[in-house]
Amino acid sequence: MSNDSLYPYILEPKETTAIWGGESWKCWDENQVRNGPLAGKRLSELRALLGSGLLGDIDATHLFPVLTKIITANDWLSVQVHPNDAYAQRVEHQQNGKTESWYIFSARPDAQLVLGWMKDASRAEYERRVKDGTLGDLLRRVPVKAGEAFYLPAGMLHAIGAGIVLFETQQASDLTYRIFDWNRLGADGKPRQLAVDKAADVLDYRACTRGALAPVDYTFESLERRVLIADRHFVVERVVATNEPSSIATHDRPLIFMALAHGLSIDCDSAGVVLGANECAVVPAAAKRCSVYARDGTVSFMLVTVPADERTLRAQLLAAGVDQSQIDSFAEQFA
Repeated sequence: MSNDSLYPYILEPKETTAIWGGESWKCWDENQVRNGPLAGKRLSELRALLGSGLLGDIDATHLFPVLTKIITANDWLSVQVHPNDAYAQRVEHQQNGKTESWYIFSARPDAQLVLGWMKDASRAEYERRVKDGTLGDLLRRVPVKAGEAFYLPAGMLHAIGAGIVLFETQQASDLTYRIFDWNRLGADGKPRQLAVDKAADVLDYRACTRGALAPVDYTFESLERRVLIADRHFVVERVVATNEPSSIATHDRPLIFMALAHGLSIDCDSAGVVLGANECAVVPAAAKRCSVYARDGTVSFMLVTVPADERTLRAQLLAAGVDQSQIDSFAEQFA
């Protein structure tokens, strides 16, 4: 592996449309690299070619561990649930299930999410309500606004409402069990397929109390950072870059950057890129460090680290002067 192969890889997004809106898959195992000596290769090919150079100690024979998206919801998405790793491996013969998170970019004043049940339920009640059409009476609707973040562990019932644009970070999995689709018809004029029985196997039937997360703001290595999510699968932060270069260590993990406006520069040694708005780049683990700065003024960006390293994050927060009790309270949100 030469140093020529260790640079920020700008990824070509995968664009999809649906009856409710659309998605832009920013970082996915099958996205192609747009720039540099490895242009044209998919992230899956980089896993095979670079191994630990890309992934550190992550198993290179598995999918790139996360998928990041921008979801634009013009109408309600279906009500759905995802399995955990154990169920995915035992029943679906896939490497993992799906835990995910949302960061709200924009939301109209009446926008809502479905997050879990209004009260404790059971498999028997769930199956009965699916049959008699009263499942909606149990759905817990939560108002949302821009800047909020939500955590959705596997097993949690959920749906994205109309008028929302959000950034999703999830385990790399396509395992989605659709429960209810608002009585809509698909592009073929038929109702979309439901997965009632498998959903019944994996649903958490306890009443849900989860809402918007309490993030932690801190300054580290001259960057203003807001850590939003710190699940064991990924850490998601919103960071502000200025025109003064700041160094970010990889800690032997691949880093995912997505600029929220034009002009984010990312340099690794002598190789660098400039990202436009909503463009995504992956910095390989073996790059060790990269330098980020805004070409003009300030640029905010999303930073995703996989997998999560709780000790590193805690050390950063403590070094930034964050109180231990606040760190513990933040971590409890993902227990």
